[in-house]
Amino acid sequence: MRTEPLLLTLFIAAAGPLAAQSPMSAIDWLNDDGTANAPAVMQPQQPGATPMFGLPQSNGRLPPLRLDEPPVASSVTSPEVEVQQLGQPSPESAGLLPMSVTGLPPSLWRASEASVLVPLLHDVDPAVPALSALLFTLLLAEADAPRGSGDGAPLLAARLDRLLSEGAVDPGLALVDRADGSSDPELFARWFDLSLLSGDDEAACRALQDKPELSSDLATRIYCDARVGDWDHAATVLGTARALGQLNDRDSELLTRFLEPSLADGADPVPPPAQPTPLQFRLFEAVGETLPTQPLPREFAAADLSGRSGWRAQLLAAERLAQRGALSPNRLLGLYSDRDAAASGGVWDRVDAIQDLETALESDRPDLVEPALVRAWSQMRSAGLLVPLAELFGEELGQLKLEGRAATLATRAALLSAGYEAAAARVTTSTGRLATAAAVARGTAPDPLPEAALDAAVARAWQDPTPPAELARMLQQGRLGEAILRAMQLFGSGADGNHEDLTEALATLRSVGLEDTARRAALQLLILEDEGALR
Repeated sequence: MRTEPLLLTLFIAAAGPLAAQSPMSAIDWLNDDGTANAPAVMQPQQPGATPMFGLPQSNGRLPPLRLDEPPVASSVTSPEVEVQQLGQPSPESAGLLPMSVTGLPPSLWRASEASVLVPLLHDVDPAVPALSALLFTLLLAEADAPRGSGDGAPLLAARLDRLLSEGAVDPGLALVDRADGSSDPELFARWFDLSLLSGDDEAACRALQDKPELSSDLATRIYCDARVGDWDHAATVLGTARALGQLNDRDSELLTRFLEPSLADGADPVPPPAQPTPLQFRLFEAVGETLPTQPLPREFAAADLSGRSGWRAQLLAAERLAQRGALSPNRLLGLYSDRDAAASGGVWDRVDAIQDLETALESDRPDLVEPALVRAWSQMRSAGLLVPLAELFGEELGQLKLEGRAATLATRAALLSAGYEAAAARVTTSTGRLATAAAVARGTAPDPLPEAALDAAVARAWQDPTPPAELARMLQQGRLGEAILRAMQLFGSGADGNHEDLTEALATLRSVGLEDTARRAALQLLILEDEGALR
């Protein structure tokens, strides 16, 4: 089985240097036992390489720019001064990935307004997995606080909210731990929600017991009193809150049954809400009325990977998270390979198909690989999982001599893998979508430009990597993180058919040194669009 130990959460070519970084060793979810539930982040194109952030010169080359050096101003203004007590580092700067891993400068957010960044982080919707990896990198990077943070941590709260909404619970917990979730009520609220979905909320509840000012929510305080063993106080507060009408009917009933399980015997089930809170979700589970996670937002899928759910529920949850890049392909493969399929149809067909492909590849027999690949490709395409499939098997498939449909799929899988440059060297066609993809994989524009509008829009970004004027101004002002988020939005618009936006998005990513991300995003768009498998 292909579940050898890896740093599953970081698909970075420089795996050795990454593992050696001391800031990472304390993070529980960065382990090498193959069980971490965490996202991939962007990877440098070469081992140890870091992006060089700057605007392109007239010859199209990217000039080196000191990552910690602010841009030169063209005019003089009186700056706004923000005050912070000495010895009090802002939690806004907390991160799990240091600059030595990401290549992103400490000034990533510094020149932007927190009030601008917060809605951007909420709204940006990565159109392809490569941009999901970039988003996770931004969310987890160590960087200075933005302007307008004041004494709070609005950007950190927004980063945690986005990690939660993507289902990246483990890294969210690690990040809030790094920032000290017991230091602020806003951070505690995120810590508590993440802890509930991870299935381990005792530490958060003990923190609340020590510092009651962290939450004024009565349901939270009653639940935590019970979790730390203070059942009498929990019952007293619940009784008072019910008498005063301080709890809604659903929370009141759930907490009552949680504290007095005998009251649930013979009682009608509590009507579930359409959008439960993490606390309600856990209370339903505690009173024996577990809610299925499939109809719920993605964040609840992580709860099925905590070890208490059946295999099918784990598989479906893992697929939901892998679709967004919130779960590593190796973790998904580990679940697919865990045992034989229990039935047929749906997820069981994908389990069978992946296991058959693994077996065929281990046999070194192309005649077995060909039908297995065709079947696995079809199954994973229907589930929106072609990129994880390619990341698992693409490089190996690209080196095999296959025929017919399987040969085409193997080439596509290889171009979607980390070995896309080597795959491009094996492409012989000079026309069509595959030729465009191969040129982009090599870092060049096809000559002549393709006639198809989407292909041409992608190719133009490799003719002239000059960002649009608005984003160029952002970069000149040092608003790097904001410009990257805007470029991701442009890419989404471009994927929807606004081809000029697509060219500008890719050009911007290239102009700031995110060449690997730009290539992989372009390759994924070209191939997934052709397969009818875009998000």
